[in-house]
Amino acid sequence: MKIQIIFHSMSGHVYKLAESIAAGAREVYETGVALYQVPELIPQETLVATGAQASRSAFSHIPVATPEQMVEADAIIFGTPTRFGMMSAQMRSFLDHTGKLWKQGSLVGKIGSVFVSTATQHGGQETTISSFHTSLLHHGMIIVGVPYSEQRLLQVNEVSGGSPYGASTLSGGDGDRWPSANELAIARYQGRHVADIAKRLHAT
Repeated sequence: MKIQIIFHSMSGHVYKLAESIAAGAREVYETGVALYQVPELIPQETLVATGAQASRSAFSHIPVATPEQMVEADAIIFGTPTRFGMMSAQMRSFLDHTGKLWKQGSLVGKIGSVFVSTATQHGGQETTISSFHTSLLHHGMIIVGVPYSEQRLLQVNEVSGGSPYGASTLSGGDGDRWPSANELAIARYQGRHVADIAKRLHAT
């Protein structure tokens, strides 16, 4: 079983979720997990000036994804920050380079899943994931979210991301809030759930 986690992260919040998702996927027997980040579009000097470069150093060891490598995966889990209720431009650009895969039907039948980060509690987590699904459906992928068998989705005693669409976190306006234990646990569940379903499909 081969699971790929392809993400874009600016301040590290999406990366933290990606690590938890990877940990969950690895719990499924004979599952290999690889993390990749999409190419960054923002100029280096801008990243340095805004402090983003320092934040991105935490995952600078993660290799950059190429569309062609997705052919090798049984399931692909995508992570993106939200930009006005939609995926980031960096992730959109990466998907826009998958036209050859679409033409060849290379991703048809593979599992696709999504997780996100927003600055605010109602910052478009669900719209970002559901609009992301449109691209996956055009590729013929099988969409998997987080079912309510994950009881942490029902948490109402604290502010928490996570929905049946996928794992999520809130970063706060200044990016000073990091994924909570509840959010990380939901992400771990998503990784395990995707890997388990991919294994069942692979077995058939």
